[in-house]
Amino acid sequence: MDWGNVTAEDLVDALREVDWSSPPRPFSEFFSRFTVPRSSSKWNSRLKCNLYYYRTNYFLLIVTILGLAFLTRPLAIVAAFLTALSVAFLNDSFAGTFSEKVTRSVRQFSPHLAAKMRPPLTPVIRGRPSAKRAIFICGRPRWVFVLIFSSVSFILWFVSCGLLIVAWALSFGLLATLLHASFRTPNLKARLNTFREEFRQVWRNYSEL
Repeated sequence: MDWGNVTAEDLVDALREVDWSSPPRPFSEFFSRFTVPRSSSKWNSRLKCNLYYYRTNYFLLIVTILGLAFLTRPLAIVAAFLTALSVAFLNDSFAGTFSEKVTRSVRQFSPHLAAKMRPPLTPVIRGRPSAKRAIFICGRPRWVFVLIFSSVSFILWFVSCGLLIVAWALSFGLLATLLHASFRTPNLKARLNTFREEFRQVWRNYSEL
């Protein structure tokens, strides 16, 4: 694969198809042999090659920096959790599963309260529901939970200044990734990995014929 001719869209598509469960590269390999690229084409090729080869290391680096940033703002951790939960509630499957598990847990110590958390019955006309089935969480419309969790998370983000901290941490992580990928000289393993991906691409194109 000629990394000098690889576009950003090709790199993004390749990163979507790779196995992110692969272990990161050793630190002794990750932090060794840094040189300045001799030309813009060399820098472009090296950048794309390292971003693909050390993808797991860069992901862990950014996550670590974000984690350290969150530790300085404990409220931001709660805000991020509530934001993720409010977004997850928009998924019908997650909302139904969450409601079912909470109702089941409440039923163990208060069956009467669990009965009130059941969703209302949808009237049926001629064997079909009269309207599209609405999603309920713990007996309440889904939008109630989404509104409450979103509002609380917004207040926590504002009070803790978490968005500013996260933005700075993310920018620092991306800058560190860019600098490492620009100055880390690709080793033999990276080049062999490039040849392997080239062979996979050729084989994929051949199988589609």
